Amino acid sequence: MFNALEVVTTVVVGVMVGVEFSVAFVMNRILNALPEDSSQLGHAHGGRMLGAVMPVWYIGSLVLVGIWAVAGWHHHGSGLVVTAGALLVLSVVMSVLLLVPINNRNKTWTPESRPADWKQQLNRWERFHYVRVAVIIAAFALLVVALA
Repeated sequence: MFNALEVVTTVVVGVMVGVEFSVAFVMNRILNALPEDSSQLGHAHGGRMLGAVMPVWYIGSLVLVGIWAVAGWHHHGSGLVVTAGALLVLSVVMSVLLLVPINNRNKTWTPESRPADWKQQLNRWERFHYVRVAVIIAAFALLVVALA
């Protein structure tokens, strides 16, 4: 049962990392290449869609890592799992303090209602997102190593 927990947790976190990596390095580049109104509408739609799903995924991943850390306290790699959990906590804190406020504004914008600095706000979100992606990649890597 413990091995199943390790694998499920690693897969859930890994898929989350893949989605966030794709947002950072694929989807945002596609959206940014579209004409201004389409770009902004795409970002707003993405913010609504992923803004509804990702909190559950982040918290769920953190809960799974927490269960793994507690259940495997005396197993090999427990320190790596705890460190991965700390990095996931950092990613949630970053999300709540830095990314969610921008996303909450962005998802309500339309071409008629967006502020003059909408591109600067999205660029700021993207910079924070790159850091968050690096943090969750590190957490994922630690979980993979803990499995070995």
